[in-house]
Amino acid sequence: MRTALIGLALLVLGAVAVGSGVLPGAEALALADRIWPILLFVVAITVVTELAAEAGVFRYLAERAADWGRGRTIVLWLLVVAFATASTVFLSLDTTAVLLTPVVVVLARHVGVSPLPFALTTVWLANTASLLLPVSNLTNLLAEHALGSAGPGAFVALTWLPALVAVLVPSALLLLVYRRQLFGRYAPEHPQPVEDRVLFGCSAAVLAMLIPALVSGLPVWLPASVAAVVLVGVFLARRPRLLSPSLVPWSLVLLASGLFLTMESAHALGLGDLLAGFVGGGNDAAALLRMSAVGALGANAVDNLPAYLALEPAAGSPDRVIALLIGVNAGPLITPWASLATLLWHQRLTRTGVEISWGRYALLGLIAAPLTVVAATLALAVRPG
Repeated sequence: MRTALIGLALLVLGAVAVGSGVLPGAEALALADRIWPILLFVVAITVVTELAAEAGVFRYLAERAADWGRGRTIVLWLLVVAFATASTVFLSLDTTAVLLTPVVVVLARHVGVSPLPFALTTVWLANTASLLLPVSNLTNLLAEHALGSAGPGAFVALTWLPALVAVLVPSALLLLVYRRQLFGRYAPEHPQPVEDRVLFGCSAAVLAMLIPALVSGLPVWLPASVAAVVLVGVFLARRPRLLSPSLVPWSLVLLASGLFLTMESAHALGLGDLLAGFVGGGNDAAALLRMSAVGALGANAVDNLPAYLALEPAAGSPDRVIALLIGVNAGPLITPWASLATLLWHQRLTRTGVEISWGRYALLGLIAAPLTVVAATLALAVRPG
C-alpha cells in the first residue's frame, strides 16, 4: 500500500509538471510511448511467474535440487546459486526475490540447514545477476532504449563479462562468510506430489517456451503477454479461484510510472546538467568506475530506478551506460530501499519466520557492494571487443 501511495503521489507531481508546462506535452507523450512496453512486460511476467508458482513449478524444482544435492549442503547451495541466477537472468530480479525466496527457505528447512545463507543468496543475486539480458531488470529495459534499441545479442555482447563477475564475487563472499553452515551434510526427504498435473504441466511448458522467446529478439512484452494469456486461460478452466486482480503488480506499476514522469520533469528543469558534473566523462577504467560508483551511491540513497533515470542522460556511450547499470543493478546491497526487489524479499522472508536485522544486512552489503561494483566495472573496462 505504501508503495502504491508513493507512486500515486509521484504521478500527481508529474501531472502538475505537465499541466504547468514544465514538462511539454510532446515530451510526456514520447515518454509514454517509451515506457508502455516496459510496464506491460512487468505485468505479464509477474502474472506468468505467480501462476507458475501456484502450479508448483518452483517448489518442484527446489525439491529436485534437494535430490541432486545428494546430501551435501555445498552442492545444494551451488544449485540455489545457479537457480537464482537463471531465474534473475530470464524472469527478472523481482521473480527471484518474490517467488524463489520462500522456496529456498522451505528447501533449507526441508533438509535441516540454516535458511539464512540461502535467503541472502536469493536477494544478492536478484540484484547482482540482473545485468546479462534486457529482461533481467527494469533498468536494463530502459538502457536498451539508450543503447539504440539493441537486441538481446548486442546487449549480451556488452554485459557478459561484468555480468559473470557480478555473480561470482557475491557468491564467493557468501561462501566465505557462511562456510561453516554450507559445508555439511543433510538427509534428503521424499518430495511432495504435484497437486494438479495439468496445471503443472501447462505452466512448465509455458515457461520452457517463454524463456527462449524472451531472448529471440521479439519485443519482450509480446511473448510475455501471450504466455500470461495462455496461463490465465488454463487457470480459468482448472482453478478460477486463484485468478484475482492481486496477480497484477499494481503498486509496482504505479511507482514506476510515477518515477518515470517525475524524473522526466526533473530533467526538464536541468537535473541532467547538474549530475553531469558528478559523473564526468570518458571511457577509460577510472571514468567507468566513477560512473558505476555514482550509480551505486544513488541507488542506495534513493532506489536504483530513479538513480538510473537521473543519470542516464549523463552516460553518453554504450560502455558508460553499462557502467551505470553495474552501479544501479549490482550496487543496491546496502540499504533496504536500494531496490524494490530487496523490499519484496524482506517482506517474503518475514512471512516465512526468518529474521535478519537491517543492520547486519547493511554491514554485509558494505563489503559486498563495493567489491562487486568495482570488480564488474573493471571487467567491463578490459572486456574483449
